[in-house]
Amino acid sequence: MPLYSLEGASPDIHPTAFIAPTATLVGQVIVEAGASIWYNAVIRADYAPIVIRAGANVQDGSVMHGPPDLPTEVGPGATVGHLCVVHGAVIGARALVGNGSTVLDGARIGSRCLVAAHSMVAAGAEFAANTLIAGAPAVAKRDITGSVAEQWVDGNPDAYAALAARHRDGILPVT
Repeated sequence: MPLYSLEGASPDIHPTAFIAPTATLVGQVIVEAGASIWYNAVIRADYAPIVIRAGANVQDGSVMHGPPDLPTEVGPGATVGHLCVVHGAVIGARALVGNGSTVLDGARIGSRCLVAAHSMVAAGAEFAANTLIAGAPAVAKRDITGSVAEQWVDGNPDAYAALAARHRDGILPVT
């Protein structure tokens, strides 16, 4: 996997994390226990730290970065779906950012939120826990309790932990 130190700051990856061989991590990236970074994800912490908390997953093709002095964080058990951009934002515990979404500078997604696919969360936007967030610009739609959105939020962290274990133990290059 491409891991790069920049100006003395290097990625710090917990031994139980899964980092896909084509993911790229640069600079002050912290990946905690049981987290997973998937194929072709790019996490570039050259201006401020980026922290992927325990059990979180950043899926294929997603990009994480941020402006100077604005750390980026993906909370414990949270999901950043396929082809997302998270830029200088905080994603709460067990929140799910749907495929193709963008979350911009200073935005704060509460715990157990679901950001619908292809949403654009504006810079500085803040959302309370357990909220379905959708649109461009994204707005709060409703509480997720008892909905299909809640099923996705509840099921995704465990599903991706199991999938990461399969990949960590089972992928082999084809020659």
